[in-house]
Amino acid sequence: MFREFSAAQLAALTWWCPASPYREKDAVICDGAVRSGKTVCMGLGFFLWAQTEFDGQAFGLCGKTIASLRRNMVQPLLPLLRELGFAAEEQVSRNCLRVSWGGHSNVFYLFGGRDEGASALVQGVTLAGALLDETVLMPRSFVEQVIARCSVCGSRLWFSCNPDGPQHWFYREWIQKCEARGALCLRFRLEDNPGLSPEMVARYKRMFSGVFFRRFVLGEWVAAKGLIYDFFDGRMVQPVPEGPFARWCISCDYGTANPASFGLWGRKGAVWYRVKEFYFDSRRAGFQKTDGEYVDDLRRLAGGRPLDAVIVDPSAASFIEALRRAGFPVVGAKNDVLSGIRRTAEALKQGEIVICAGCADSIREFALYRWQDAAYGVDAPHKENDHAMDEIRYFVSTVVAGAQDAGPVAAAVARFG
Repeated sequence: MFREFSAAQLAALTWWCPASPYREKDAVICDGAVRSGKTVCMGLGFFLWAQTEFDGQAFGLCGKTIASLRRNMVQPLLPLLRELGFAAEEQVSRNCLRVSWGGHSNVFYLFGGRDEGASALVQGVTLAGALLDETVLMPRSFVEQVIARCSVCGSRLWFSCNPDGPQHWFYREWIQKCEARGALCLRFRLEDNPGLSPEMVARYKRMFSGVFFRRFVLGEWVAAKGLIYDFFDGRMVQPVPEGPFARWCISCDYGTANPASFGLWGRKGAVWYRVKEFYFDSRRAGFQKTDGEYVDDLRRLAGGRPLDAVIVDPSAASFIEALRRAGFPVVGAKNDVLSGIRRTAEALKQGEIVICAGCADSIREFALYRWQDAAYGVDAPHKENDHAMDEIRYFVSTVVAGAQDAGPVAAAVARFG
């Protein structure tokens, strides 16, 4: 249970109370740094408000997925609510919580806003309020459908998010227009989380660089520009360590007209080393290779080593089939570009992955991989000098981060331990 709150956390907890100067607001928006204490304090305030103001009503709890919502909000909140005297029963099969407190009983439905089709899941329900966690990761159609369902008199909206680019619709339509929307905007810093020690604050500040530092540490809505891995230089390149490796894996970015890039990764201790790579540019070579020839190239790269998995973009259907017929353990890559880039930057800075000398094409691409011009309005890398970058991102998202998240891909490669 929390024993103290920062000023921003207290505002998120109590903005709806009769004595609050913000009690007339219809919504609260908590944005800013990662790990700044937004989610749990806002969730606690949401339940306190709902159970104080309503009885026999329905509310919405929304995340990018129901799994992430349970992990990030429901599981941390339930012990706190019970310590405060709430009776909270989670009905997993129905994706809802039934909560009783102070003589009031309400139901809280869990919704995942993964894609445009998710808005259909909310249609028809009448809500007395909704909390949307990770709002910027949800499609606009879903968010606006949830807002439209909050039609009970006295209903309010609760939003939390980490910053994105300044062209994001939520920033333009809600944060920049918060007064017109009747919304309270609370900007959180790392220092607003009393549960973070100074050492942990310093660690989070070291984890990010470039646009991700400005967004996730400083809490700024800024455009991505310049080099993506602006911190990477020759000092981060290491020789291949001596001695045996515990595990082996290959990551692949398949290309016919475009270059193909494969990376051989070996695990020693807690670190994955990119010890060798294969890179083939058909334009430079003057001819294209078949799937069978690429399978042979991958087999030579593996060099007889026992592979736990070959990570491939799921869109490369013909190459995946050729690999499976050849007996390779293929796993479809996680391919969320922005979160993959962010996680790769963290893995490099924290030494979870190391690029070894001799991987000349990936080292070359690190020095050239850039964000598109901000005029495009969305964060996206240039589609050039990105082939090794893509398969390194596949590897980090699927194996390094996947093992930590214990997601479905991690289960598929459970031998990673």
